[in-house]
Amino acid sequence: MKADKTILLTFSPTRTSKRIGEAIARGISDGQFNSIDLTYDNEPKPLNISSDTLIVVSVPVYGGMVTPKAIERMAKLQINGAPSVIAVIYGNRAYDQALEQLNTFVTGHGGKTIAAGAFIGEHSYSNGQYPIAAGRPDRNDLKEAEQFGREIRQKIATANNQEEISAVDVKLLPDPAMADMAMLQFRNAVQEAMERQPAGNSAPVTNTELCTHCGTCAQYCPTQAIEKGNECHTDASKCIKCCACVKICPQQARTYETPFSNLLNKYFNTPKRNLTLL
Repeated sequence: MKADKTILLTFSPTRTSKRIGEAIARGISDGQFNSIDLTYDNEPKPLNISSDTLIVVSVPVYGGMVTPKAIERMAKLQINGAPSVIAVIYGNRAYDQALEQLNTFVTGHGGKTIAAGAFIGEHSYSNGQYPIAAGRPDRNDLKEAEQFGREIRQKIATANNQEEISAVDVKLLPDPAMADMAMLQFRNAVQEAMERQPAGNSAPVTNTELCTHCGTCAQYCPTQAIEKGNECHTDASKCIKCCACVKICPQQARTYETPFSNLLNKYFNTPKRNLTLL
């Protein structure tokens, strides 16, 4: 059997999930694939995937779960039995239950998960003072993702028909970070930080002296929390703290201050490897 039609479905505010998804799709389809990016869609739209199509779903992990906004944008997805590849991208801390959550969503919408992976991407809270997986996915990460795609293509090629392509049990790819001592220390430190200063409904802030009102942050905000012409204000009720505006600002006028940056850098500064399941 051949993977003649491949579709990448992604939600990716800082482009890390998209880059990993594109690399996987390239490996599967030798570069010939269609891409559906839900990052900037205001409402979920009907997505009907035919059974003769292979779908790659690549989304970020926020707090150990698939970001709710990604699930919301994919709400009208119908896969109709198509073979599916799922990938979660996390910031070097943990993907926790995100892979199982994404698998439950995809299979619940008619997909058949034939491969799964957890890949590293620069953490949303990473900054110059407290880097957390800065620069990832790097060249090697993308090579690994593309090789994963080629291995998926080989798995498909050895099957005579779609029914012969075996599904995977994502529970066989548990997150090893959840058993690390660093995770326990991090959780204790977070609890102490929360007791000292409970988390509020915060959002990135703008240095008004640096802001040129170019509108880039408003253009790339996935939830329309920033308005063109009023770039110095962020609607905290809409902000998902993806920090796309912080990373994209050409003047470096936006910052997001959070104690988690320091803690994540302290306990999770050892580069982790990507994990895959076929």
